[in-house]
Amino acid sequence: MKSVLITGANRSIGLETAKQLSKKGLFVYLGSRTLSNGENVVKELSENGFQNIKAIEIDVTNSASILSAKNQIENEQGKLDILINNAGILGTQPQTASETSVDDIREVFETNFFGVINVTQVFLDLLKKSDSPRISNITSGLGSLTLHSDPTWKYYAVKNSAYGPSKTALNAYTIVLAYELKDLNFKVNAIDPGYTATDFNHHSGPGSVESAADFIVKHTLTDEDAPTGQFFSNDIEDETGISPW
Repeated sequence: MKSVLITGANRSIGLETAKQLSKKGLFVYLGSRTLSNGENVVKELSENGFQNIKAIEIDVTNSASILSAKNQIENEQGKLDILINNAGILGTQPQTASETSVDDIREVFETNFFGVINVTQVFLDLLKKSDSPRISNITSGLGSLTLHSDPTWKYYAVKNSAYGPSKTALNAYTIVLAYELKDLNFKVNAIDPGYTATDFNHHSGPGSVESAADFIVKHTLTDEDAPTGQFFSNDIEDETGISPW
């Protein structure tokens, strides 16, 4: 049975992704910053027929928490097949370039960018023990510099100085990581689930969590011929789903 760790999975898109992967027969580690919150979610899932889901405490901004989670998974599974870096924060709003403090920007980057790097580097050894390791970095269309430079883009006016740039940096890291691992069996991609109605954005997005999670699963459970180092977006209206950087 393949194993997957999803950070920030106790609600919204991360939770729905956990549910869909469980249905596909994977053993899911449902990452939560607070173990009790994760365990409450898993209890409810179990009561509704979901199997092979276990809560695990992991705070992506805390190195000791990440290492503890790694040690637990290593003891229980011996390896990790899939890492989905889903945990993220929006940060205080608005985020103007002229007035948003460096401290506020740094806080967003700590979770959305540096947190991903910390988790990925700690778990690489376990992922290398898998026959077909996958790393999916959950990003946003707001991280695309090409789209942000296009006045015809439907979200052109949605500009911020912390959240979007943190995802741009994440996209850049994804490219570098994918290149470094290209001669192994890794597939490392940035995946934008699209503008989705969640607590994250006060349910303002037009997309559903089911569609968002389905898109993540589609571009995570890939075969050996699938691309690596790519940027997929659920908001791109063509069959490839490939977004410009």
